[in-house]
Amino acid sequence: MDFNLTDEQRALQEMVRDFAENELKPHAAHWDEHHIFPAEVVKKMGQLGLMGVAYDPAYNGAGMDYMSYAIVIEELSRGCAGTGVICSAHSSLACDPINNYGTEAQKQKYLSRMATGEWIGCFGLTEAGAGSDAGGLKTTATKDGDGYVITGNKLFITNAVEAQVAVIFAITDRAAGSRGISAFIVEKGTPGFSIGKVEDKLGIRASSTAELVFENCRVPAENLLGKEGSGFKIALSTLDGGRIGIAAQAVGIATAALQTSIAYAKERQQFGKPIATLQAIQWMIADMATEIEASRLLVRQAAWMKDHKMNYGRYSAMAKLFAAEAAMKATTKAIQIHGGYGYIKEYPVERHFRDAKITEIYEGTSEIQRLVIATSYLKD
Repeated sequence: MDFNLTDEQRALQEMVRDFAENELKPHAAHWDEHHIFPAEVVKKMGQLGLMGVAYDPAYNGAGMDYMSYAIVIEELSRGCAGTGVICSAHSSLACDPINNYGTEAQKQKYLSRMATGEWIGCFGLTEAGAGSDAGGLKTTATKDGDGYVITGNKLFITNAVEAQVAVIFAITDRAAGSRGISAFIVEKGTPGFSIGKVEDKLGIRASSTAELVFENCRVPAENLLGKEGSGFKIALSTLDGGRIGIAAQAVGIATAALQTSIAYAKERQQFGKPIATLQAIQWMIADMATEIEASRLLVRQAAWMKDHKMNYGRYSAMAKLFAAEAAMKATTKAIQIHGGYGYIKEYPVERHFRDAKITEIYEGTSEIQRLVIATSYLKD
């Protein structure tokens, strides 16, 4: 197992890092403050191949691997965590299930437009009563002639406002429990499909988070993703991959906090010398750097295993659990290093702190990751 990046991956990393430094970082605070979706930047990301980096060129993807995808999300998130999750949710949660379970017609119609960023995607699983309990859905999809009629609401959906395509999950057979859940592709503009409440969030405010509302929304049978009743399997396998993206996002946020803290510690004078000379500051930086490096290695292990078609579910859960908690520790220490300045919006570390928190919650809370990990070991 070799985690050294290939020449192609290093070139990608350098390109995305420069893009984030020049196109994201200077505007991140403004987007955060005013809750602005950076549409023009996302368009540029599509033109650079970042919105479909891991997908086949036959569907307009960049033809790279999942390790490359993880690199993209980490580097974008260093510049703006909201932009990082726009790409992550679109690629790993919306594109991936269509790529893995879609028919050739579905891939040609949807994935080929999504991989270029022409169409943005979202993923609708969570409901008011079905968060960690993904099997407790209430949304229904009733077979009616040559289609399905979907009724229900989805909550906390990333990219909801801007998405042209939603991959959603609904009950087609209530008596079958989780085996009665099916997945569907629903296009914006379909009668009965609308956007509900738009959330005002603590962090990642450059990305939209909103409710999807389905009121007798009729979709054709060819928009069924996979087989009827296979939706729960599709959702869980999609989340396994998605957790790699969120772990990479956490690494990016933590790295930004570390870099800002190092620069500040070298400049800030107390007791007649830079605070970087103080052991208390040095130890915080050492802890931050060590946990970030460990997180990055966990992310790359999970991505490497996915690329090699190995059973990576426990490892993506480990990566997300560790990286998310490391990001919270790192951003907390970053504020401490900055002292009072860390608590005001003039400095970016308070934004990094707010952005980091969600990585412990979405695509499976830290508690769910621990459950996934423990269960995988106890089954051995």
